[in-house]
Amino acid sequence: MMQPQPKFSEPWHAQVFALTVHLNEAGHFDWPDWATRFGATLKQHGLARELDGGDDYFAAWLETLEHFLASMGMAETQDVLMTKQAWEEAYLSTPHGAPVQLPD
Repeated sequence: MMQPQPKFSEPWHAQVFALTVHLNEAGHFDWPDWATRFGATLKQHGLARELDGGDDYFAAWLETLEHFLASMGMAETQDVLMTKQAWEEAYLSTPHGAPVQLPD
């Protein structure tokens, strides 16, 4: 019997989830360590209540992943911040309906 596929309310929720699963499956970290770190992030933000998988949940997920990757030397915090800023500038200056592109 097939397992039901998780449902995501936003594309970025699915993307950050898939990236995390991929990094785990590629052997970069084990899932229990991930779960401990993610649980600590949720606790830090006071998100101990039942979450529906919305933005607050996936913002915490992304924050955990960013810190985890930085701790492993896979994504420096400053590089992540610069990429976020470049992305924000790109999508704010892109006409509606046009693909967003980061400068080279």
